[in-house]
Amino acid sequence: MGKMIIFSAPSGAGKTTIVKEILKNQEFNFEFSISACSRPKRVNETDGVDYYFMSADDFKKKIENNEFIEWEQVYENQYYGTLNSEVERIWQKGKNVVFDVDVVGGMNIKNQFSEKALSVFIKPPSIEVLKNRLINRKTETEATLKKRIDKAEWEMQFAEKFDLIVVNDNLEIAVDEVKNNVKNFLQL
Repeated sequence: MGKMIIFSAPSGAGKTTIVKEILKNQEFNFEFSISACSRPKRVNETDGVDYYFMSADDFKKKIENNEFIEWEQVYENQYYGTLNSEVERIWQKGKNVVFDVDVVGGMNIKNQFSEKALSVFIKPPSIEVLKNRLINRKTETEATLKKRIDKAEWEMQFAEKFDLIVVNDNLEIAVDEVKNNVKNFLQL
């Protein structure tokens, strides 16, 4: 069975950008674990590529049937989780799994798979920088921006529980730091 690399970060820290860079490295033999969620699909997203989109009711049924490795209600009626079938699908191909999950989900996966998993927390240089990144995305209303910043401040408290903390002040340096640590973890 393969290994797992878990990436978690507050929204806007650059986690998804770093994950995309890591996935380009063929020697790591990675495949991205597509999370399930119950939030509405954004214009630029594709079902089965960015997320497995489902209704909150369908998500709850899968919870009842123990179909998730981990799941969380992130906001009211907005669920995110990792399907057991997704990890099995990737391991069946002989690949290592890469997760891009929220902080609680990341800690839950790490707790379940301990030595098979490397947990990486991508940290913004500051909350102010994070706020500016979110504003520059132009996807947030004033209310959702406040909600994300409040959540980010809460999530930052968990950074020390991860195997590796990478401050994303300079993307190239952050990517190199992650690559070197992943290489060591996979013992390539």
